[in-house]
Amino acid sequence: MALIRVVNVGQEYGGKYVLKGVDLEIESGEVFALIGPTGAGKTTLIRLLNLLETPACGQVYFDGVDVTRSERQRLKARRRMAYVQQKPIVFKMNVFGNVACGLKWRKVRKEVVRSKVDNALEMVGMLDYTKRDARTLSGGEMQRVAIARALVTDPEVLLLDEPTANLDPVSVSKVEEVLEKIIGQKTMTVLMATHDMPQGQRFADRIGVMINGEMTQIGSPNEVFCSPQNREVAELVGVENVIAGVITVKEDELVTIEVNGNSIQAISELPLGEKVHVLIRPEDITFTPARNVSSARNMFDGEIIRMTQVGQLVRIEVDCGIPLLGVLTMVSAQELGLTIGIRLYASFKVTAIHVIKRRD
Repeated sequence: MALIRVVNVGQEYGGKYVLKGVDLEIESGEVFALIGPTGAGKTTLIRLLNLLETPACGQVYFDGVDVTRSERQRLKARRRMAYVQQKPIVFKMNVFGNVACGLKWRKVRKEVVRSKVDNALEMVGMLDYTKRDARTLSGGEMQRVAIARALVTDPEVLLLDEPTANLDPVSVSKVEEVLEKIIGQKTMTVLMATHDMPQGQRFADRIGVMINGEMTQIGSPNEVFCSPQNREVAELVGVENVIAGVITVKEDELVTIEVNGNSIQAISELPLGEKVHVLIRPEDITFTPARNVSSARNMFDGEIIRMTQVGQLVRIEVDCGIPLLGVLTMVSAQELGLTIGIRLYASFKVTAIHVIKRRD
């Protein structure tokens, strides 16, 4: 039985639905990440699961009990959860007091409070900050204090809403180190909302993709990032080559897809004549100056029409009759002598392609 289950949940504000028909099950001990663009409904869903709001429709179950509208059941369930908001709240007191407040509200004995607070602050690397005024901390330090305040009550469920949003890279790294420790202990269920795709991919057992208030896809990180179910999910997770075509030849699962007079070979169970989108990740395209002997079935001659340096990587766009966007290291680009206007070959394997049905 799932620890958390939502059935056909919707939420509306001012007559406008921001969540629509969400179904979700989260198992005990699971790390589940909600990913999606800003405004997709991630925070709203987190607040519903933390029982801070009541849904406009649908049911929320916690540990098998319907907690949708019973105030008594909702309070019992909330005592088993902890919630860390995107913008951490700190009280007008020192770090120790900020972390201890949840225990004091529960009337825990002083000696137990001291032990639990010290353990929580050690977990987040803030034990030396006990007497500091929490309002003088940096954003990343405040977030770690907020996480310690959540951990100190020994929750069964930890909900994190964009835990590293608006933090500098060093602070992000420190907060992620804390999350890695928490997840590594496997003592609680973790639900995290994030628009940081690598973060969700790295930490989660499963990922739920939210777009326009709907749960568009749920699966393992590999399923979501390598086999997106529609164009919107593909673009969200970084599949920048989304090419429209039609299946014109089918031999078992090997298909030929016609794209503007060109042919791409791929593996697909979709039928002959199906309108499809061909999805290719930029890093799965290989570029060579000559037509090399290769195991890749797909090879196209084209001209570089755009180059952009991003850190130590170079993104190149090649017009092969099919527009292809790829990525190389700066060293590889220099070794190949790549510049705008040069012709080269782009190749990719059938196994690097994911084919989905077109909805247009």
